Amino acid sequence: MNCFRTVLLFPVCAIGLAQNPAGLVNDPSIRAAFAAIERNEPRMVEEQIRVCQIAAPPFHEEVRGREFERLFRSAGLKDVRIDRAGNVIGVRPGRSAHPNLVFAAHLDTVFPEGTNVQVTRDGTVLKGPGIGDDCRGLAVLLGMIAALDEAHVETPGTITFVADVGEEGLGDLRGMKELFGATLKGQIDKFVSIDGIGLGLTHIGVGSNRYRVTFKGPGGHSYGAFGMANPIQAMGRAIAKIDAFEVPAQPKTTFNVGRVGGGTSVNAIPFEAWMEVDMRSADPAALKAVDEKFQAALHAAVEEENQRWHNRGPISVSAELVGLRPAGQTPKESPIVQTALAVSRALDIAESLHEGSTDANVPMNLGIPAITISGGGAGSGAHSLNETFDTRDSWRGTQRALLLAVALAR
Repeated sequence: MNCFRTVLLFPVCAIGLAQNPAGLVNDPSIRAAFAAIERNEPRMVEEQIRVCQIAAPPFHEEVRGREFERLFRSAGLKDVRIDRAGNVIGVRPGRSAHPNLVFAAHLDTVFPEGTNVQVTRDGTVLKGPGIGDDCRGLAVLLGMIAALDEAHVETPGTITFVADVGEEGLGDLRGMKELFGATLKGQIDKFVSIDGIGLGLTHIGVGSNRYRVTFKGPGGHSYGAFGMANPIQAMGRAIAKIDAFEVPAQPKTTFNVGRVGGGTSVNAIPFEAWMEVDMRSADPAALKAVDEKFQAALHAAVEEENQRWHNRGPISVSAELVGLRPAGQTPKESPIVQTALAVSRALDIAESLHEGSTDANVPMNLGIPAITISGGGAGSGAHSLNETFDTRDSWRGTQRALLLAVALAR
């Protein structure tokens, strides 16, 4: 039985800790950390606003990343660095290097360069692109670090804090893929992502395949070359076939044609058309099955269009895989999920289990214990210019994250 002593406290044994985080709530050092979180929350909300006003569009998170490098150093983390992908990493050593628990929040937003990222405030409500997703998660990281230090909380294992890149859209989880595949490969024992608002818990990682599909042909004048196969019409046939897919409700499996484009003029047969398609499921087999239907639909649509026009100016199709998010799952019965649920119960937070697509997909797929938690507060409009975050009792999200970190770093 490996026991440890948190500062100012009676011995707490590692065995059984996951089942009884409620015992930690009465630890004087944890109580001091909780008090620090409530006391510091106004300052952390200001940091949330300030950081959110540093633009971090897809694939351009560098400026916000450099600011987090500075913040991690100022907070006293060790071995602060930025890896090849752009992830910002800082270490809070425990008595041992292992278990190494990673707590992460993502730097990037869905909003393109040039978006107005100014945040406004109306009472307790903040409004601005990305203010909840995931500026709140970033603020929780800072709040945790400050409170752990102010309360002199020691942990037997190490906590590594990461502000990562590439979580949104076609970022394709590139930050996590680099973290687990190179930067900290083989060094991560447990993983928690903080993403979004509320007090939910995600333990099922929804995978996705994303394609950019291009239809090509010679093109020509709409009148003079009439009778030639048309890439846009072939794409229309493909979209109609995709729309007719039957997919299972359980496991939930989805498909979506999200963007289309092509053509040069209303009086020209186009030489090119394109569409972007997203397919999702938490079940790898179901995702593979809908992907196979999708591939068949593309080729059938091209064949039909070419036959319709007797192969005059025949067209071709190519599907480029532009996004691959691995599916995964951390069973509800696993120690990390049970610990998280026990932490919620200890703090009178209602059990709320979810599935979703987050940074935790990567470790889940690798079989590493991983979950995603929300950062507290409330709000609406995620991924929109009107995104809001209500700061009322938002400190509860940071308290839960801290208690979970202490319970897992053992």
